[in-house]
Amino acid sequence: MNPIQKITDKLAHTSRKTRIVAAGAGFLAVCAFGATAVAPIAPDASDLPVKSITQQLDLPNLSAQIAALQNDSQQFIHEERIRSGDSLGSVLTRLGVDDAQAQNFIRSDKLAKRILTLKTGKRIQAETDENGLLLSLHATIEGKDAPTTITVKRKGDKFVATEGAPELERRIEMRSRQITSSLYAATDSDVDGSKLPDSIVGQIIEMFSNNIDFRSDLKRGDHFSVVYETFYQDGELVKTGRILAGEFVNRGVTYQSVWYEDPVTRQGGYYTLDGKSLKQGFLKSPVAYTRVSSGFSMRMHPVFGVWKQHKGIDLAAPLGTPIRAAGDGVVDFAGTSNGYGNLVVLKHWANYSTAYGHLSRFASGLRRGQKVHQGDLIGYVGATGWATGPHLHYEFRVAGEARDPNSMKVVAQAPLSQGELSRFKMAAADMSHRFSLLAPAGQTMAAR
Repeated sequence: MNPIQKITDKLAHTSRKTRIVAAGAGFLAVCAFGATAVAPIAPDASDLPVKSITQQLDLPNLSAQIAALQNDSQQFIHEERIRSGDSLGSVLTRLGVDDAQAQNFIRSDKLAKRILTLKTGKRIQAETDENGLLLSLHATIEGKDAPTTITVKRKGDKFVATEGAPELERRIEMRSRQITSSLYAATDSDVDGSKLPDSIVGQIIEMFSNNIDFRSDLKRGDHFSVVYETFYQDGELVKTGRILAGEFVNRGVTYQSVWYEDPVTRQGGYYTLDGKSLKQGFLKSPVAYTRVSSGFSMRMHPVFGVWKQHKGIDLAAPLGTPIRAAGDGVVDFAGTSNGYGNLVVLKHWANYSTAYGHLSRFASGLRRGQKVHQGDLIGYVGATGWATGPHLHYEFRVAGEARDPNSMKVVAQAPLSQGELSRFKMAAADMSHRFSLLAPAGQTMAAR
């Protein structure tokens, strides 16, 4: 092959390779374009519309806030317990009080100086400013009937002392004990870390004394449970309240009672779990008498000297002896009535009524239509009317007919109404559940 032919073939071969490479590059370009079409690039944020919002903001008045803080004095609260040998000065010092005027006031004011009677261990609280000047002082002290809180408070450049009932926290306590020798031995035991208060023991005896003679009926193995209220102040026991429910198992028989109080009259009493009152409807005697001077019988009238029926009993008692209402009721009559002299007649539930004659005077404010409760004072023993000496003429009437009160069977208190019974059953169910929690394992007793 001549040289010219070789050059021509080489050029042709190079041209074919160039076309192949160009075709491959074109194919790749097409593929790349296809991939870009499936996943397009997101638009630039600068291409989106922009909305501007302008709001006026007030800057805080820092100067006013700083001034208020400077003018606002600091207050500090301190609490201490009275220690043996404490004086008023030492107590106030520990409370952070540096105020001679306050100390002089507490020593001289009739009410404030009762704080000085605080016993060892009792709490006292003071509020002072940053300079130790007393702003207020609080202490709860024992009163004749109940605790009272004495407060000494600054009023301008002077102090005032006030007295009021303490704010108490009411708690419900549950206790159970077993009889080993006597009731008092059981209540004094601290098997659960605490002894039963004496007031609760007294209530237990009163509650079950109609069914149990605590001197002779108790037997080893008997047991009882009580649910009662206590009142605390600042975590410290202040007083013990009433038993809310009680259960006593004596010689295999279970006696139960629940306290129920009328939400309107605030008068209450103890009832069995089925709503029967445990309180007797009438007192055995409405007066503390020395003897029965005349019974319910035929007798020679001491004034007229004729044989006549005596429709009541005469209870001899010193002049002025208090007379109590024998049962709950309403005053039907209070005035003078012939031979009865000063007479009070009380109308009770159903058809019962009682009469009280020969009174020296009536209880203050006693009037017809007034409600009275068993044990309320209604008058005083006297010798008015046809009486030869101071005594109470007491009549017990059924449907207006006089009956011998000593021969009457025990009359129960008026039963609960339907509405009261519904509310009572809710309380009784809760107490019954508490009894079951306190009862010894396996106890199955017949309840009364």
